[in-house]
Amino acid sequence: MTYKLIAIAALLGGATAANAGGIDRSGQSITALFENGRYAEFSLGAVSPDTSGVSTVFSGLAGQNSGNMTDNFFTFSAAYKADINDQLSYAIIYDQPFGADVEYDPNPFYFAGGAKAEFNSHAITGLLRYKLPSNVSFHVGIRVQTIEATATLPRSPGVFYDVKGDRDVGAGYVLGVAYEKPEIALRVSLTYSSKIKYDVDTVERVGGAVVLTAPTHIETPQSVNLEFQTGIMADTLLFGGVRWTDWSSFTIAPPAYSSPPPGGSGGPLLSYADDVFSYTLGVGRRLSDTWAVSASVGYEKSNGGFASNLGPTDGNKSMALAAVYSRDKMKITTGIRYINIGDAQTTLNGTNAAANFKDNEAVAIGIKVGFNF
Repeated sequence: MTYKLIAIAALLGGATAANAGGIDRSGQSITALFENGRYAEFSLGAVSPDTSGVSTVFSGLAGQNSGNMTDNFFTFSAAYKADINDQLSYAIIYDQPFGADVEYDPNPFYFAGGAKAEFNSHAITGLLRYKLPSNVSFHVGIRVQTIEATATLPRSPGVFYDVKGDRDVGAGYVLGVAYEKPEIALRVSLTYSSKIKYDVDTVERVGGAVVLTAPTHIETPQSVNLEFQTGIMADTLLFGGVRWTDWSSFTIAPPAYSSPPPGGSGGPLLSYADDVFSYTLGVGRRLSDTWAVSASVGYEKSNGGFASNLGPTDGNKSMALAAVYSRDKMKITTGIRYINIGDAQTTLNGTNAAANFKDNEAVAIGIKVGFNF
């Protein structure tokens, strides 16, 4: 079994990683750290979600359609890995770990008509890996991350609440351990990423008039990634992973918006009641010295309860197909993923359903180009 070629299949899922729980987009994989020698890669993904709901009697006018309230978006990531000596290696990884692009149609009869929100993040992670003679290795690193966010919500007919959070920079850490057995293409890695804290300078407006300028405290969530791969027969690889993300501790609550009524809503702008577990399982197969293919499935459990009007989804199921072309020191991975987005209900008061979101989906395509040199 050729470890270098068969291990290529484990990268196939990452080319189309998107639409996970909360506002998770990249999955924060560190796969590049385990590449042989000096290596660089670049990935680009495009995601087209279709998410719409229908209002209930409680929201005022039953049967009003929200329209597709999720915009298409692109993701980009890059990584560079190199060896220092036989025991030490390092990697520098850029990704966009968290994001949201929401915009409701300006339907005056739908309670959230004209609402929109955007959340952007960029992260650079530096990792150092130390290999022991026993096939065990440890990795540690620092992640520097920026976030910025804006939102517009209807407050009353013709009057909107607007909030803008300036870009802020925070830092966290990464810790992990891995075990490898190259002769059977086995690798298991466990990686913890810490939460990152911010005090975002925020301006809140109602009807265009500034009502408050003050910091908003935000913490992007801590997470744990368990990733594995193993050869199961000649030229065939089983791979997968589990990701836990602490979304129940994530909250965006601008001070004026979250203040008690009648001045505020009495609750956060965005929050999640439950943590999220994401599961992936797939099989990769080397067809020749230049081609490999894979198929994988993904799953996130539906937690029930109400979802946010800025993120009306609850769990998902997905299927992905991908192929790798490799020649000399270059390999090109392409993939497509279909995501069945879980049904959800949103609320305005925490007790009654305001809208039902059903039969939603997304399609993601991606390409990754890697070089050994």
